[in-house]
Amino acid sequence: MPSNAGEAVFSVDAPRLENAVADIFRGLGLSAEDAAIVGRYLVLADLRGVGTHGISRIAIYTDRLRRGVVRARPEIRVTHPMPAAAHVDGDDGLGFIVARRALEEAIAAAEKYGIGIAGVSNSTHFGMAAGYLLDAVEAGYAAFVFTNASPSMPVWGGRTPFLGTSPFAFGAPGGNGSPPIILDMATSVVARGKIRRAMQKGEAIPTGWALDAEGRQTTDAGRAYEGIVLPLGGPKGSGLSLMMEVLAGVMTGAAFGGQVGDQYRDRDRPQNVGHSIIAFRPELFGDACAYRTRMDDLVERARGCPRLDEDQPILMPGEPEAGRMAERLAHGIPLGEADLAMLAEQAALVGLSIDTNALLKGQ
Repeated sequence: MPSNAGEAVFSVDAPRLENAVADIFRGLGLSAEDAAIVGRYLVLADLRGVGTHGISRIAIYTDRLRRGVVRARPEIRVTHPMPAAAHVDGDDGLGFIVARRALEEAIAAAEKYGIGIAGVSNSTHFGMAAGYLLDAVEAGYAAFVFTNASPSMPVWGGRTPFLGTSPFAFGAPGGNGSPPIILDMATSVVARGKIRRAMQKGEAIPTGWALDAEGRQTTDAGRAYEGIVLPLGGPKGSGLSLMMEVLAGVMTGAAFGGQVGDQYRDRDRPQNVGHSIIAFRPELFGDACAYRTRMDDLVERARGCPRLDEDQPILMPGEPEAGRMAERLAHGIPLGEADLAMLAEQAALVGLSIDTNALLKGQ
């Protein structure tokens, strides 16, 4: 995770960090099981180098829990409108908990019918979409994970926020020797969280990421955060985000079309985020052995393509993050002084004392 300029960076042990985060959320009323889920998903994001969706978000989640707009122990309600489909009403619970339940419902249906889908309403920000893909792949399933989000991006041709920077996320198990495919990308030029992190650190952003509130190109992260993020590929990113509004918002009963609450700006009202999670057996149209062989063949042929730079290997979606995760599990997650101070502060707010030195790798 990036740190502020001149700030000392420490290598933090992932399991200890996960336990510390879980302790904080348990102190806010979550069950031990749910707190562990939140800790796992947040630290997983930092392990994979997606610091915008890692522990840096703890303060906003805890603030909304204290305000009561997010429920520590939601009464999640599941109905089954069709055999392979589930509707999950998240009762304004943390998105990690609600989305995990939806994934479980989709996998249960896929185990029985080959494919399952769960539509979610009354949820909140669910963190890094890749976390749910990894869980699906580990269970032996391919998956799509969609969500809508608060408005920060214009519909193509517009100049005011209407669409969220909703991620397009797909995962599929690997073959006998090839890695899984884990594609998790924003439908904007850049995830809005990166602009927020740049704003917090006082850093400039590249031209082309966003416009300010008056519709002008800007490299000022603060002006960009108050303005609009630009869609990836112009009408293509806008069209993909509009698809999220249909799949995760219109169809599920969640908020949609500019009505999803912003967790930072709308601190006193529920978000009503919608998710749509589809899980299916990768061997639906053949058998498991053939699938694995064909995946190996696909990856081998892709990696064998002529390279633009002979010194740079061709990697599959998710491989850079997997490599980063392996390195950080072995050597620690790089966190700055401000991140560690934030953890200690959040712990103190729930009556706990965290010795941040005890979180360091090798201590």
